[in-house]
Amino acid sequence: MSSPVTTHLNGDSFSQAFISGIHRVIDEQDFLNRINVFPVADGDTGTNLSLSLGATLPLLTRTDDQHLGTLLAAVADALLDSSRGNSGAIVAQFFQGVSDSAGEISRFTTYTFSKAVTLGSEYAHDALSEPREGTILSVISAFADSVKRQSIECNEEDFRVVIERAVERVEKALAETPNQLDVLRKAGVVDAGAKGFATMVSGMAEYIRHGRVAPKPDLSALFSEELSFATSAEGADSSFRFCTECIVTGADIDRRKMRESLDQIGDSLVLAGTKRKAKIHIHVDEPEQVFELARRYGDLSAEKADDIHRQHVSSHNDARRFAVITDSAADIPDDDMERLDIHMVPLRIQFGEHGYLDKVSISTEEFFHELATNPYHPTTSQPAPGDFRRQFQFLASHFSDVISINVTARVSGTFHAATAAAARVNAPGIIHVVDSHNASLGQGLLAIFAAECSKAGLSADNTLAKLEQITAKTRAFAIVSDLRYAVKGGRIPGYIKTIADLLRLTPVIRTTSDGRIGTAGFLLGRRKRLQKFARYIATRVSDDGPLTVLIGHAICPQDATLLEHLLRDELNDIHRLSITELGTAFGVHGGPATLVVATQPSRELPENVV
Repeated sequence: MSSPVTTHLNGDSFSQAFISGIHRVIDEQDFLNRINVFPVADGDTGTNLSLSLGATLPLLTRTDDQHLGTLLAAVADALLDSSRGNSGAIVAQFFQGVSDSAGEISRFTTYTFSKAVTLGSEYAHDALSEPREGTILSVISAFADSVKRQSIECNEEDFRVVIERAVERVEKALAETPNQLDVLRKAGVVDAGAKGFATMVSGMAEYIRHGRVAPKPDLSALFSEELSFATSAEGADSSFRFCTECIVTGADIDRRKMRESLDQIGDSLVLAGTKRKAKIHIHVDEPEQVFELARRYGDLSAEKADDIHRQHVSSHNDARRFAVITDSAADIPDDDMERLDIHMVPLRIQFGEHGYLDKVSISTEEFFHELATNPYHPTTSQPAPGDFRRQFQFLASHFSDVISINVTARVSGTFHAATAAAARVNAPGIIHVVDSHNASLGQGLLAIFAAECSKAGLSADNTLAKLEQITAKTRAFAIVSDLRYAVKGGRIPGYIKTIADLLRLTPVIRTTSDGRIGTAGFLLGRRKRLQKFARYIATRVSDDGPLTVLIGHAICPQDATLLEHLLRDELNDIHRLSITELGTAFGVHGGPATLVVATQPSRELPENVV
């Protein structure tokens, strides 16, 4: 145990106090998620604050002597890069103000500390276009006002006295939040972001007053089935769908103009940062509008867009035993995504210097238009582990198990990124990362199957066993009309295209049971190629019994409809058949007019089976 802080707070003692506060927030993560009803009842405030603050722990736990000003600058920068959600962005801006006030000083007195947190409060308020009382801002103001009054007006020099009275003032402000926002009063809760900040202050006070760092939380004990709150419909409704964030880096960012532009396209705007680096958090329907606007002010990074509506459904869905998530290499009909509450982590697509989030900031139609007209052939890259971790963290805070079904590890590092992210999740739910040995519609069928198991009441362990059995019998086949896209992408050498064109051959691509994707043969002649393709598929799956079939098309819906009729003629036992648009997994190498068919043996799932 260290000695309590008295008249000075240096780099090392600030680190210990802040670590204590962060531990408290992480310990309260699940509680904060469950009381989250404002501005959107998406149940992720605890997760966002834990991820945001947790990113500073490596800086704070260094063993060398830390200069306070230098440490605060590093903390502010780390928070800006790692901040998640509305509350996380506001806290990042608060510490940016604290850092700017501290400058090069090596230790805080109560007077300089009061100046720093006062500027931090001003920064936090300035980050929002429409600051609201009854939120985290009210508690930040109460904290700063109390510290200022004790140190400046009362000339109090003892940090222990200042922080004790600040905690009392913060708790009063927190208790007032339901009286300031109707949505909180109706739900019977305090504001989640405000509670998170109050928890952080309480943890810091424990070290300053008693020299004790709050213990590292027992993460396995965070999940509680007994704790529940009624949420207000008012808090659940949002006029915009995507919680969108990005970082802009530039030489002289005009944040005022950027804010004015962003205000026109969404709500819940938080604009944090400095003239050299700005963090945008906003709720919009079209994330690409945000990214396009941000590019006018500098270089873009850390783009992300989370589906608020789907998170809200998941956080209040007690019927399902576990959550299902996949990456955007999977192609799944929209109706199934909504009906089964399947979550998705977008891959990244790059056309030259212009990047997109797959299926979020670029639609399928837009993608194939770019593919046909853009001089740059696109490259696709796996999601960063942080993209997975953010969603894993949210889902594992609301479900005891999460099954992540990812594109075959034979062709992508996505499975390994998901595995790495799962190992770093500090939430009570267990993450199960599954290699689909498939892509596109085949991967989509496996995600649908897992989600159907959850809906039917099967346990995660039972579902994982069934997935292992059915994966080997989930097959995907594709035909490509124009091999030039595969040549551009380096998937096949140019001479193969020359031979295929000369002999009028249509290559058939398929997945194998060990996860490979490659050419399985050719259809002779270009006439009646769909009839030939249907027969090719039928000869390879007709013994699999009743089938679930998915057809995906690259902006050729008439061909897909014709192929449906042909498959129904060739396969007598189709249990279910759906048509959807094709995404990038096959589309980037197949181009427009590519057709993909995936099949899977149909299995009736009993209701409420453990």
